[in-house]
Amino acid sequence: MPSKYDLVCFDMDGTLTRTRSTWSWVHECLGTEDEEGYQLFINQKITEQEFMRMDIEVWKQAKPGICRKDLVKIFQGLPLIQGIQETIATLRDAGMRCVIISGGIDIAAEMIVNEFGFDGFAADSLAMDEEGRLTGEGVKVVDLQDKSIWVRKFIEKYGTTPERTVSIGNSFTDIPMFKTSGFSIAINADEYTEAEATVKIKTENIADILDLILFDKE
Repeated sequence: MPSKYDLVCFDMDGTLTRTRSTWSWVHECLGTEDEEGYQLFINQKITEQEFMRMDIEVWKQAKPGICRKDLVKIFQGLPLIQGIQETIATLRDAGMRCVIISGGIDIAAEMIVNEFGFDGFAADSLAMDEEGRLTGEGVKVVDLQDKSIWVRKFIEKYGTTPERTVSIGNSFTDIPMFKTSGFSIAINADEYTEAEATVKIKTENIADILDLILFDKE
């Protein structure tokens, strides 16, 4: 039976990962924190760019010369939700493209994409020098105020429509994705985010979304 959808857009941090974010995972592995920056950002006291800069500066102080290889090693231990392999394989077998749209770190997103067979991703990056060392600047690729920009880009890339698109996320930054999709799933989300999604689900295995997508008859 032909699928009702062509494209599935996944948030990464807190949706595919079992941590608040890939940024916070680096802090956890380095034994650092930037709660001040986080609170300033969520309360709109600083920009996303400033928040990234604060995080990276803390890492550089904790591990001078921190480079891409260090981050790859850190993300090899990134805790992920169960069922990603089954979920992506099943959706792709049903003819759907699967992508990640995240304000998380692109190194982690790329590793997940390559391991589980996603079709593509958009995520923030870290500026590095010629030897792969972090310069201290973040590169904003995904605007957390409007992740729908990238939903539309992937819709265009894969020649589909908003009505034939699914978005999956866990926080308020995913709501613009929900509003640009014909079907949306709030997974392990707060009540505010759940209220904006088509359906909500609490689970430790993301494969539980498969029945919602494959058998959606609305």
